[in-house]
Amino acid sequence: MTTDLAPAEDADAVLAALAVLTQQARDLVDAVVLTDVPESEIAAVTAELAVLTRRLRARHRDSPQPFELGPDGLPRHAGNAVTGSANPHALPLVVQTTPERTARAELSFRPTHEGPPASVHGGISAMILDHMLGHAVAVAGVAGMTATLTLRYLRPVPYGEPLVATAEHTRSEGRKAWAEGRIALPDGTALVEALGLFVTPRTWADGSGGRSPSS
Repeated sequence: MTTDLAPAEDADAVLAALAVLTQQARDLVDAVVLTDVPESEIAAVTAELAVLTRRLRARHRDSPQPFELGPDGLPRHAGNAVTGSANPHALPLVVQTTPERTARAELSFRPTHEGPPASVHGGISAMILDHMLGHAVAVAGVAGMTATLTLRYLRPVPYGEPLVATAEHTRSEGRKAWAEGRIALPDGTALVEALGLFVTPRTWADGSGGRSPSS
């Protein structure tokens, strides 16, 4: 069943509380990945979580938190898989726009992102760079949907260490826009490089409808 917020509830306060809950859920996931407690404790925690899950499902929506404009007038998407404050799957990634209108984010992956031993799964790196490239073309004024994404994996990406992701719009041609990006160590050593082609849907370009641009 999907229910709306009661009139007395403040949407921003609820979202802030949900962000705190979401971070606790991330901590729980990391704890599950790394736990070495005995079977009896695992069973006890599982039973407690089942009760909490039922409580959260007492009122629920049909889809994640929507794309919207925040109180500061800037777009936010709390349900986004990469940046969402209300999505436990997200890091969450905090992307900044530089004075040169490129995208930059400081990040650190978690044990739950492991693919090869002691390294981040390549698909996780691709997801982060897809979002970074999309942000870069959006701030350049040519927001679009990912058409192609090409990755070069240069070195293993570690988790639990500070990293930097950057992206920049390189050129446009009609409704097409290209961007390049990378995940690197703080000293600039590139670990993964990406090249993406984005296409602006006609409904975005002519203003006839469609959802707001967001990666």
